Amino acid sequence: MLSSREARITGLLSTLRQNTHDGDSPDCDVASSSDESVLFIVFTCFVHFCYYMGVMPLDNEGYDQWIWHGESLPSSTSGSRNEAHVNSETHVQNETQTNSQTQADNKENDETHESNEEDDKINNRIDEMMRDMQGDFSEMPHEFKCLFDNAEKPLFSRCTKYTKLTGVLKLYNLKAKNGWSDKSFTGLLELLKDMLPSDNELPNSTYEAKKLCPLGMDIERIHACPNDCILYWKEYKDLLVCPKCGSTRYKRKNVGVRDDKKGPPAKVLWYLPVIPRFKRMFANPKEAKNLQWHAIGRKDDGKLRHPTDSPQWRNIDRRWPEFGTENRNLRLGLCTDGMNPHGNMSSRHSTWLVLLVVYNLPPWLCMKRKYIMLSLLISGPKQPGNDIDVYLAPLIEDLKMWNEGVSVYDVYSRSNFTLRATIFCTINDFPAYGNLSGYTCKGAKACPICQDETPDLWLSNSKKNVFMSHKTFLPVGHPYRKKKQAFNGESETRVAHLPLSGHAIHERVNIVDVAFGKACKTTQKTLWKKRSIFWDLTYWEHLGVRHCLDVMHIEKNVCESIIGKLLNIQGKTKDGIKARKDMVEMGIREKLTP
Repeated sequence: MLSSREARITGLLSTLRQNTHDGDSPDCDVASSSDESVLFIVFTCFVHFCYYMGVMPLDNEGYDQWIWHGESLPSSTSGSRNEAHVNSETHVQNETQTNSQTQADNKENDETHESNEEDDKINNRIDEMMRDMQGDFSEMPHEFKCLFDNAEKPLFSRCTKYTKLTGVLKLYNLKAKNGWSDKSFTGLLELLKDMLPSDNELPNSTYEAKKLCPLGMDIERIHACPNDCILYWKEYKDLLVCPKCGSTRYKRKNVGVRDDKKGPPAKVLWYLPVIPRFKRMFANPKEAKNLQWHAIGRKDDGKLRHPTDSPQWRNIDRRWPEFGTENRNLRLGLCTDGMNPHGNMSSRHSTWLVLLVVYNLPPWLCMKRKYIMLSLLISGPKQPGNDIDVYLAPLIEDLKMWNEGVSVYDVYSRSNFTLRATIFCTINDFPAYGNLSGYTCKGAKACPICQDETPDLWLSNSKKNVFMSHKTFLPVGHPYRKKKQAFNGESETRVAHLPLSGHAIHERVNIVDVAFGKACKTTQKTLWKKRSIFWDLTYWEHLGVRHCLDVMHIEKNVCESIIGKLLNIQGKTKDGIKARKDMVEMGIREKLTP
């Protein structure tokens, strides 16, 4: 028997439902709007209000957070709904568990991640997609209403296995896995639409299929000067000609003829904004929990397993305690390198990628493909080289969120917080190291640590600079320091050069004046080619380690040289006639004289 209050709520709910389907406006001020999207929001809000008042159980125990908006989804989503239920008191207790329990949690997280990967192969996880996008509900009510309608509409009459949305997503998943072109996928859709019953809801083109799910991340397509002088962005966005080199913004069939007609752009930068992607990570309770692993999940025993254990991580926490005390603030690794998207067909083509890695995540997740974010794609055919700062500008602009932060809702802790992010370091090979840092990483003074004091030796036969001061890194009094014939023919009394502080380097690069672009040539003769755009970040000069070399290239180059020498592999060994002649001139290894 319903109470009077429950009866009134139930009656009003039935009135809302009836008017929603019949198109008549209910007798209330808010719902009298002719906008169907407003009525849809009012209806879903009212459903959840009734649930919290105890009238509607919604047939799901543990549902105490508004993440389902009235849509009917497959029964397999009940497990995800229960997983979304997090008790705040239990959350606090879990943070104070012992290390043994932490290890068990880490193992469970790993197994859960593997099972999630299997789930991705089995179904489209529409429920998780809707849950992750709940923050955009107020911004796109019409799109969400269409999405929910497509999730309930059968693919064709009497079809119980697939809805319009699930069918298209499964087909699109096949397209992505197998690398089908849009043209081939359109042909497949047309054929399937002709095979299915005439009342089927399958779209007949790739364009229509993409419109079914308008929840993807935004991509900014920014035109660039073909000589890497500028981006047609901000104050240059309306220009048709580069103000520095005079190159046209668009490709022309007739060289030298300029007109106002727009064609394909001469060069394009694809920028994938990072802030919406950061917000999306915190919209999933599992991902939001993993982002705090560095503070509440890792084993802290003084051993170096993760960037969290590094001195730089601790220095950041000490210097900026407001940043360090918020476990959810992100520390990112930035890496870049060139690639040839055409395989072996054009070996000179170079397209550059800029990737971000989130170091908050545990080591078994942070290097997974799922968590490596592509932020910039710089089109070829020529590499940007020293002008890469021109293309990094949109990313650095967003990463200046260090100063003010961005308001983000954390689903795991059920609270809003101000998110800040920092570039922890960059990771590249040595040539890219020079492009990002601005230091000249070749020639006689190629060491970015020693700089002007780099001890080098020119080999007249091999025609190259070598650096023979390795003994300076040995402890004072080490017996190898006195050995001459075994090394470079000299005893060593010096000590290794200490790296310059960030403040000292900042003073050096501030006096460098450079104009970007392949057509702009500088006459400056300094070790620093430019003031890197990373110095625009207020914290950059205070970092102890700003640029790192990736392990893969060090392993390859060093191991390849050693093995090539030991096994005398043709083309890999460094022991040649020129090297033997250089040793004669140095007065060492007389037994190896040719």
